[in-house]
Amino acid sequence: MEAESYLKMTAAAVEKRADKLIKNRTRAYPLLKKAMLYSLNAGGKRIRPALMFASYSLKGKDFRKILDAGCAIEMLHTYSLIHDDLPAMDDDDLRRGKPTNHKVYGEGMAILAGDALLTDAFYHIVEGNSEINAAFKAKAAGILACRAGSNGMVSGQAADLENEDFYSKGYSKKRLSSILNYIHSRKTSDLIIAACQMGCALSGDRENFSNITSFAENLGLCFQITDDILDVTADKKKLGKSGSDAKNRKLTFVSLYGLESAKEMAELSWKKAFGAIRRLKGKKDAVSTLESIARFVLGRDR
Repeated sequence: MEAESYLKMTAAAVEKRADKLIKNRTRAYPLLKKAMLYSLNAGGKRIRPALMFASYSLKGKDFRKILDAGCAIEMLHTYSLIHDDLPAMDDDDLRRGKPTNHKVYGEGMAILAGDALLTDAFYHIVEGNSEINAAFKAKAAGILACRAGSNGMVSGQAADLENEDFYSKGYSKKRLSSILNYIHSRKTSDLIIAACQMGCALSGDRENFSNITSFAENLGLCFQITDDILDVTADKKKLGKSGSDAKNRKLTFVSLYGLESAKEMAELSWKKAFGAIRRLKGKKDAVSTLESIARFVLGRDR
């Protein structure tokens, strides 16, 4: 299935189910739920759940069997965006064309909304998806914890925060390149890797684990480089972001290598991702969907 159609279909399923999951938290404080839903319902392509579903479909059946796990990774991703936008981090005013969570609900409530989305995500992996083997669900939860925690995404954010205003540090380009790769292999690629690995884990697919990891790693790099390119080339209104990278003098692929080199790097990482796709075994329509999503990532304009 073509990426646009697949993303639209899976996003609709995730949005409907995630909304229900949060509203069903009957003991949760009402304002907290409002803040959680505000950011979760702010839109987006829901690429990570879509990658999970397509990876699952290589060997598994209906992606709806793992819908709660797809909601979980989107909840965790949303938590990371809420915290990333905070004044202590990127201090952003806009996210997906809307005021950021802390601008609407205050800094304290935004932090708590992120905390709740993060924690609830693991509950929904383990307690949801009743037709999935418990050992497969435990494996998926472990993958997400590893890739999203101190061994992954959070360390990427920590390195990103420490290396703001990199011009003043006097580092060599070689060292800056190493720091940049560290940041984005964790901050961006690790959650995309988690999505694909979780899909395979939830279907019990071990055969594709290595190749799906290689695919996701390179796709994550392509995604981030494209994001850096869009941050300086895209219409900010269309992008729905305020462009804080330049304001915070962030280390990005464009700021370090220049725009044309960054475009070449995005193309190269995409080609590596495509090479890994061709080594995958399983249903042809699932492989085709992963190919289509990869093309979408390289060619997106927001």
